[in-house]
Amino acid sequence: MSEHTNTTPTDSDEPGVTVRTHTELADALPYLLGFQPDESLVLVAVHGSRGRFGGRVTVGIPTDPADWAVVADAVTDALVTGSTRRHGLPDGIVAFLCREPGPGENGTTVMEYLRPLAQHLRLAAGARDVPVVDALCLSDHRCWSYCCPDPACCPPEGSAQKPPGTSAVAAAAAYAGMTVRGSLRAMQRRLLPPDDGGDPKWATALDTACCNLLPRLVDEREAAEVAEETLTTTADLITRLHRLPRVKDPKAADACDDRAIGTEEAAAVIVGLQDRETRDRAAEWMEGPLAPPALRLWRALARRCTGAYDEYAAAPLALAGWVAWSSGDRTEARVALALALRADPDYLFALLLHHACDEGLAAESIRRVLRRAGKDRGREAVARGARVAETPDVPERAGGGGSGGMSPSRRRTVPLPSALRRPGSRGGKAVVPRPFGAGDQSAGTVRPGGAGRPPLPVRQRGGRPGTGPGGPRAPYGAGPGRGPSGQLPLRSSRHGRRASGGRGPKGRG
Repeated sequence: MSEHTNTTPTDSDEPGVTVRTHTELADALPYLLGFQPDESLVLVAVHGSRGRFGGRVTVGIPTDPADWAVVADAVTDALVTGSTRRHGLPDGIVAFLCREPGPGENGTTVMEYLRPLAQHLRLAAGARDVPVVDALCLSDHRCWSYCCPDPACCPPEGSAQKPPGTSAVAAAAAYAGMTVRGSLRAMQRRLLPPDDGGDPKWATALDTACCNLLPRLVDEREAAEVAEETLTTTADLITRLHRLPRVKDPKAADACDDRAIGTEEAAAVIVGLQDRETRDRAAEWMEGPLAPPALRLWRALARRCTGAYDEYAAAPLALAGWVAWSSGDRTEARVALALALRADPDYLFALLLHHACDEGLAAESIRRVLRRAGKDRGREAVARGARVAETPDVPERAGGGGSGGMSPSRRRTVPLPSALRRPGSRGGKAVVPRPFGAGDQSAGTVRPGGAGRPPLPVRQRGGRPGTGPGGPRAPYGAGPGRGPSGQLPLRSSRHGRRASGGRGPKGRG
């Protein structure tokens, strides 16, 4: 077996871990990913004569073997294309097929069952002129190589792996500063509803919140009030979680957070976050001492999106991924953003963040945009307060509240839960005309922060010029650059995407 080094091709100055055997390579996988994969297919690109690790792709293993050829071709193409764009064509690929035995199975049975998948991967890689230098099956604490025919090196019964944290690779990885967050399933469990659906009161509270808030969200003036109520409740919840005693065990900590959050207030925040501008303002709780309780809140809200409201989890999951990435935890960020896209594949906010995180962009460039937006809102609120103080009796604008001022090209749309949609439809919307210029009449108010209370970001509805629902959209994958805004377009709308171009009026942000 050739020698491999667990660093990327561009970080040769950083400490690395060198592996020389199949067992060491299997032991290094959790440190390479940051978590222990389960029921997963992992591909890793290698570069150079020493096989320096580069890009990687992780997907779940399809349960139907008929899908293996398509999945193998897709993930291989994604790895080769991404690695070529960043570091050049890979010199090889290492594949890991991870699956634990089911009832009546053992590790050898799993290895033979997955052998056709390994062959599909080798054919897909060969079609792109990139060899699979090794393909390992990891099951039942043993590893097998599909590429090594030497029984002295790779016995038929597999090579036993050492317990986690006890191998020489684990010691070298710990010295190099690499950590493992646990299994992928355990990380996802903190972000998904319980298997039994959780407390039945959660779904009932979401039903009530939708009945009360959706009619208000589709009205411009009422939506401004809902946004302030949502952010006020969110600030209270972040403060409450910040004051809770710290619990080290993740499961116990999540249970403690769930008990601290009321059913009705959680449902109101979940529904309120379906508004794009409210979600963007909530994303400003991203750094400093408020980031950990904010991340816990987004996790707790995502766990409550059960049943017909599973699509509503896209907003808190995307916020959880953003806060995790902003805090330096790319592993949890990728897991949360992937789950957000599973809940809603068209959720543009999660798509942009997931792409930026995978491309290795710096989170600070996005933080600057959010900080600037908060400062702009503060200045606008002060200016509005000064104007109101000078002219206390301002007549209402003509047509501001009547139907004659409606513009058919400007509408507010709010996603309906699947239980309220017509049979056979997906992504249904409750749509009403949006009053033209109504955003200019909703004056925001600045709420002073008390002791220990997060500052509440406030901005006049309607956003900056050119960023409304009818404004131009940056294409998917656009990163920070010298475009019209010069920054990553975080304000891409979940509501009212233009019918021409892109994915059509059904797109979300």
